[in-house]
Amino acid sequence: MSTLFIADLHLCDEEPAQTAGFLHFLAHQAVHADALYILGDLFESWIGDDDTTPLHLQIAAAIKTLVNSGVPCYFIHGNRDFLIGKRFARASGMILLPESQRVDLYGRKMLIMHGDTLCTDDTGYQAFREKVHRPWLQMIFLALPLFFRRRIAAKMRAGSKAANSNKSLSIMDVNPQAVVDTLTQYHVQWLIHGHTHRPEIHALVANQQQAFRCVLGAWHHEGSMIKVTPENVELISFPF
Repeated sequence: MSTLFIADLHLCDEEPAQTAGFLHFLAHQAVHADALYILGDLFESWIGDDDTTPLHLQIAAAIKTLVNSGVPCYFIHGNRDFLIGKRFARASGMILLPESQRVDLYGRKMLIMHGDTLCTDDTGYQAFREKVHRPWLQMIFLALPLFFRRRIAAKMRAGSKAANSNKSLSIMDVNPQAVVDTLTQYHVQWLIHGHTHRPEIHALVANQQQAFRCVLGAWHHEGSMIKVTPENVELISFPF
């Protein structure tokens, strides 16, 4: 019995190793799990479900094969692929979850999320996030021609990279008090998230008890997953 969590694969045509690693992971590891949770940034960018590139079709088919084998797959949007919608969900068989989801796994009450909302010290990013998550703005963007959306997305990625290069690492990490407040709000002692690309299991105190924050790594040079079983919670890295 096991449930697997992954995040921050940032799949794109320019990095075929990540794609090959993910396909191998689905076929040889996830297939034996009770469920798979993808906690955002599965893709490097997403400009709409109508952008049916060969990569997107390949990944949808691979996830659908996993789901058809009897392993449900759940998805929480990340900051790179928050526009993934119902059309891609149907094609892949994924179940879309809200940005924060409480789950009960083998007797442990856990909260799962992408993690960007915890980075409250990065006020510039949080203001940007609030803006691009406005439904009316998303509706206008998705109505634009694909070629125009690609240009906008490329410009935004370049701007984000430039902005992050001038930020301190501490600003782009989670705020400790935001973590405690979130655990308190949801009445849980376990939190699993990605986004920061700093894999670790941190012990802390919340709700007057010991708590744990489990951070997934990005799939840059190797895979990263959190494996939850009735006996343990493990952060595991593995080669592609």
